[in-house]
Amino acid sequence: MRKVWDFHGGIHPAENKYQSLHTPIRQAGIPAQLTYPLSQHIGAPAKPIVEVGQQVLKGEMIARADGFVSVPVHASTSGTIVAIEERMVAHPSGLPAPCIVLESDGRDQWVELRGIDDYHQLDKPALLEIIRQAGIAGMGGAGFPAAVKLGVNPQAGKIETLVINGTECEPYITADDILMRERADEIIGGTRILQHLVEPTETLLGIEDNKPEAIAALLAAAQGTDVEIVVIPTKYPSGGERQLIEILSGKQVPSGGLPANIGVVCLNIGTALAIYRAVTHGEPLISRITTVTGEALEQPQNFEVLLGSPMRFLLDQAGFQAERSTRLVMGGPMMGFTVMDDEAPIVNTTNCLLAPTETELPPPSPTQACIRCGLCADACPASLLPQQLYWFAVGKEYEKLENHKLFDCIECGACSFVCPSSIPLVQYYRASKAEVLQARKDLAKSDHARLRYEARDERLERESLEKEAKRKARKEAAEERARQAAAAGNEAEADPIQAAIDRARAKKAAAQQAASDQPPTGETPPADAAQLAIAKAMAARATNSGQSPLEKAEAKLKRLRERLANSETKLQQSQAADADDTIINALQSALEKLRPKLAEAERELASLQEQNEA
Repeated sequence: MRKVWDFHGGIHPAENKYQSLHTPIRQAGIPAQLTYPLSQHIGAPAKPIVEVGQQVLKGEMIARADGFVSVPVHASTSGTIVAIEERMVAHPSGLPAPCIVLESDGRDQWVELRGIDDYHQLDKPALLEIIRQAGIAGMGGAGFPAAVKLGVNPQAGKIETLVINGTECEPYITADDILMRERADEIIGGTRILQHLVEPTETLLGIEDNKPEAIAALLAAAQGTDVEIVVIPTKYPSGGERQLIEILSGKQVPSGGLPANIGVVCLNIGTALAIYRAVTHGEPLISRITTVTGEALEQPQNFEVLLGSPMRFLLDQAGFQAERSTRLVMGGPMMGFTVMDDEAPIVNTTNCLLAPTETELPPPSPTQACIRCGLCADACPASLLPQQLYWFAVGKEYEKLENHKLFDCIECGACSFVCPSSIPLVQYYRASKAEVLQARKDLAKSDHARLRYEARDERLERESLEKEAKRKARKEAAEERARQAAAAGNEAEADPIQAAIDRARAKKAAAQQAASDQPPTGETPPADAAQLAIAKAMAARATNSGQSPLEKAEAKLKRLRERLANSETKLQQSQAADADDTIINALQSALEKLRPKLAEAERELASLQEQNEA
């Protein structure tokens, strides 16, 4: 027999698995309405690709993966999309989440499926894409996308060991047990596909010794293959990924690391079966085996249930007696959590619904003060210091929590189980993890905002320097032209400022002379610029008073054309002289305003000309 190792800690709670193993797997059927949370896995939620009112078929994708660590969602029966909104889901937070709601049409009509006859003909990327598009995430734990786990980073090194997890150590749950009994061939078939993908040196399927019928079925199915069925002693939580790897290989996954870092990949037997169905039959992940058990049920058993089915739909088929049940738990009594609404949907990680009576699973005793007995440290399978983590959690000392490896905690509940003071240690750890993750997100947002602010400052400073450089270049060019003009004897160009002053004076003198040559009758010549302007206006008024509308339109058009020509000339001169951007922009703006006025004057003149001709 193969040598197996042991891990630190662990406990032996009452198993209570016999309740749900009296009958074979039963098909749960099709509920009237199904709800699909967009996040049923670790990573980014899927993004809807359907609309309300749209008809869909069984197996059709209704939400695509939105990111690398994400998986799509598929309709588990045919029907109509009736809502895309927030609904209550099974989650420790008790909060609603975005969901797609489908109303079944009862026909259960499949979309066209395409399986692969010989997957050996496909390369690794093609097989991974099939698994990714089938929406397969881990079905025995946190729901990590299978394609991401199997797409091992080459820098991690070669995978030596492929581990298939069939331990199912949590009390009450028998979904994997019954699956191995009834569908061992498909599990081994999926394992063979995984071998083709990973190319390991050895393949080990670990199973606890409390499942003799499942062991026999797997041994028979694995004959003629190099898949080794390894029977291990029953101890909780042998089903933890890191714990099972240590049991089978003697290797420990480093803190903060991944199994791939030590040459191991580990998947659940339900995941292996889903991969087999996806590759050979083209079926996406739309159903799973779920244990429905507890003394508040008349017929505890295992169901194959469509994902999205309401929990109440499943409970009723097992003879749920609500008056006897104190609470509804998703998962087992050790790692499960209370579900606040029995209309919450079944998802790909729903391996068990537990409906216990008060005597079967009594409410926790009142919490008392920690007596520092150390039993929690003895039971911890991750070799942590639960008591110290508890004090840091109470004090919200997040840095110390991370230094003491808070995220190595697998939340198995062994510490809470043995605590004589009934302290809900795992609840403290879960809350602290959520707070630490939120703090990390807030810090990332803050860093992002700071980087954006610094980038803006750099951009503004760069633009300011560029403007200053252009201004300096224009000044140097003007000075150079002045020097050249002085050398050539051109005084006007040698001193452009004085030349501009002289032109202004000459223009003013000419205007005064023109006004003095033809003063209005009975009035003295204008003495200053204001009087000159008044005189000009009165002269123009006197001139216009004797003009016809057509003559006025012609005069107006002439003036606008002259103004436009002058503005275009000034713009060309300014551009040639490399004038300041402000001046050039002002001239361009004036031209943009004059052109519509000129067009309007031309239309007005044309209209008057037509009237005169008529």
